[in-house]
Amino acid sequence: MHGPVLVNWLLAALAMGSGGYCGWRVRHARRAGRAAATCGDGRSARPESDVLEAAMGLGMAGMALLPGVAWGWPYALLAAVLLVGALAGRGAGLRAHRLHHGIGALAMAYMALAMAGGPPGGHAGHHAGPAGLPVVTGLLLVYFGGYALWEGSRVITAGGPAVAAPLPRACRAAMGIGMFAMLLTM
Repeated sequence: MHGPVLVNWLLAALAMGSGGYCGWRVRHARRAGRAAATCGDGRSARPESDVLEAAMGLGMAGMALLPGVAWGWPYALLAAVLLVGALAGRGAGLRAHRLHHGIGALAMAYMALAMAGGPPGGHAGHHAGPAGLPVVTGLLLVYFGGYALWEGSRVITAGGPAVAAPLPRACRAAMGIGMFAMLLTM
């Protein structure tokens, strides 16, 4: 990333925490012999979501600390699979879910490839221009900023006695904020 080192480490910690929690949910659900719940609102569970969110969170942490083009290719492939899956999926919820994760994987690939030509080491002292195409970066900023606000508002409205119910939503909001911050530092 092109931001200050402290920001890179904070982004890595945020992404690692969110991705680690999603990975824990997958492991916990497998131990219990049931599908991982992806929503705190009792909707049908999709373990696919937790697996994808874990992969995105851990990839975001890696990209924040060790930027490079190598991150782009696996996420480009994942984006292609998810976007095709969104077109072929049954049910609006599954299509929207895969579309969102496809956009996230595409954004990860875009950031990795765009920053490959950026300043070496990504130190804040360099005065290089922004990496990537400003229009694409702007559209992704609008998408992830809106997504983080939407998920954050759902966390607030999901309050109540069950503290753990909004936790998956809070993780998704945190990862949306992390993606937004990574795009800002490009």
